[in-house]
Amino acid sequence: MKFAKILITFLLCVSTTGIIFAQEEEEKGSLNSGTIESQFDYMYKKSPKWEDYRSVKTNNLFKFKNNVIDSLKQARKIYAESQNVVSAQKTEIDSLNVKLEATKGNLMAVTEEKDSIKLLGIPMSKTGYNTILWTIIAALTGLLLFFIGKFKRSNTITVDAKKAKAEIEEEYESHRQRSIEREQKLRRELQDELNKQKYSENATKKK
Repeated sequence: MKFAKILITFLLCVSTTGIIFAQEEEEKGSLNSGTIESQFDYMYKKSPKWEDYRSVKTNNLFKFKNNVIDSLKQARKIYAESQNVVSAQKTEIDSLNVKLEATKGNLMAVTEEKDSIKLLGIPMSKTGYNTILWTIIAALTGLLLFFIGKFKRSNTITVDAKKAKAEIEEEYESHRQRSIEREQKLRRELQDELNKQKYSENATKKK
C-alpha cells in the first residue's frame, strides 16, 4: 500500500514534469506568438515528413494563414500610420518653409527700410542719401567761400574807396583853405590898393 502511494506520487511528478517541459517547448516555438519566420519554422518542425513531402495539420495551416494576414494588416497599419506621420511632417515642414520665406521677406523689407531714407518723399539708400547730402554741403561750402571771398574783395574795395574819398576830401579841404586864403589875401591887397587910391585923391584935393 505504501509502495503504491510512492509509485503514484512518482508518476504524478513525472507527469507534471512532462507537462511543464511541454509548455516550455510550446512557449519556445508556437503559432500563438513570435515572428512569422519562427512560426513557419515551428510548423515545419511539427509537420511529419514523408519522402519529399510534409504533412501539415489543417488547423496549423489556417492558424499560420491568419497569423500572416494579421501580420500583413499590422504592417499595413504601421505603414499607413508612418505615411500619415510623414505626410503631417511634410505639411508642417512646408508650412514652416512658407513662414521662413515670409520671415525672410519681412527681414529683407525691414533691412531695406532701415537702410533707406526718404528725401522729398523719394526713397533712396543711405549711401545715395549721404552722397547727395555731402554734395549739397560741399556746394554750400563752396558758395559760402565764394561769397566770403567776394565780400572780402568788396570790403577791400570799399575801404580803399573810403580811404581815397578821405584823401580827396582832405585835399579838397586843403585846396579850399588855400583858395580862401588867396581870396582873403587878394581882398586885402585890393582893399589896400583902394585905400591908397583914396588917400591919393584926398591928398590931391587938399592941394
